[in-house]
Amino acid sequence: MGIFKIEGGIQLKGEITPQGAKNEALQILCAVLLTPEKVTINNIPDIIDINKLITLLGNLGVKIQKNGNSSITFQADEVNMGYLETEAFKKEGGSLRGSIMIVGPLLARFGKGYIPKPGGDKIGRRRLDTHFEGFINLGAKFRYNREDHFYGVEAPDGLTGTDMLLDEASVTGTANIVMAAVLAKGTTTVYNAACEPYLQQLCKMLNAMGAKISGVGSNLLTIEGVEALGGCEHSILPDMIEIGSWIGLAAMTKSEITIKNVSWENLGVIPNVFRKLGITLEKKGDDIFIPAHVNGYEVKTDIDGSILTIADAPWPGFTPDLLSIVLVVATQAKGDVLIHQKMFESRLFFVDKLIDMGAKIILCDPHRAVVIGHDFKSQLKATIMSSPDIRAGISLLIAALSAKGTSTIQNIEQIDRGYERIDERLRAIGANIVRA
Repeated sequence: MGIFKIEGGIQLKGEITPQGAKNEALQILCAVLLTPEKVTINNIPDIIDINKLITLLGNLGVKIQKNGNSSITFQADEVNMGYLETEAFKKEGGSLRGSIMIVGPLLARFGKGYIPKPGGDKIGRRRLDTHFEGFINLGAKFRYNREDHFYGVEAPDGLTGTDMLLDEASVTGTANIVMAAVLAKGTTTVYNAACEPYLQQLCKMLNAMGAKISGVGSNLLTIEGVEALGGCEHSILPDMIEIGSWIGLAAMTKSEITIKNVSWENLGVIPNVFRKLGITLEKKGDDIFIPAHVNGYEVKTDIDGSILTIADAPWPGFTPDLLSIVLVVATQAKGDVLIHQKMFESRLFFVDKLIDMGAKIILCDPHRAVVIGHDFKSQLKATIMSSPDIRAGISLLIAALSAKGTSTIQNIEQIDRGYERIDERLRAIGANIVRA
């Protein structure tokens, strides 16, 4: 297993460009299965989870042509459905959470889709009910092999449009249902649909392929089924989670950093949440400029003077993927913050590592933590730690870059799953980080 050795306490400076959005890419790549025609996707992040999905598509028989940096053309004109019943697929599909989203396109186009229980981050229970209840509402028959943890849906006579109210605004669940419904007979309405920018991007791409989806950007989608979809070209948005990570990094290391080409209109409340922590963000064209916070940053209280609470919520609320970053940044703020992680019950369990570094954090329960900021009067101490998941991993990396001394982070494959060449990009702005 690889490790990072990080010498902390160094002020950084320069420009950094965010990678393509991982969570959008997982959806968009699965959508290439909906057509036999060529689909070109640009700005694909070169990270472990995305490369695993591309490999899985290749093993399914999808033709893959690399066009240069971050651009690939896919053609699913000879899909090998027999691969879904092999032991290799059970192992491959089970190692990646995003593999669940191949089921909707395969069910829509070929009348069946199978998937082993998907893997991914150990951040708490991540139910799949929304996906499969949606397929059942469209007319598919569901089966589950408890011994192999293998899911299957079949609709040999095709899917039929219907009205459905989702039990939760699941992003991947909405994406899977939309991809199944675009080729169904009749009209489907999906209420309580997720409306994240990445889901909007998927709908825009499907419409470019010939789908008829209206209500994009709202929580009520209407999908008129079509007989077939064609090819298209699509560019992936910059990764908002990476953008938030760089904002946190700049504040914690008192660095002057410009984040390039962030797609401001798709950031939602993210800039304002960091501003509530006292962090200065300047909009310069489509860039974010963060000046060096040499005097630190002070948390704003609520209007009545009570402690600030930052909680996650479905879009347009604050994304749960950035709560770990916010928590780390709050450790050096002037003031106190309550972090409320509503969606995943194991995501805050990395705070013991920050406490070992000297952070003042009270873990109230699996969902809530109170952070008492140091105001940089007491610097975090270097330590040896292990990355439990992607977002906790980048949070620990930010903590290490701000800490006094040399830290070691183990299990960095978790960070590589979501962040492209992160050590090289950090060195380019002055960080002392070595991969070993």
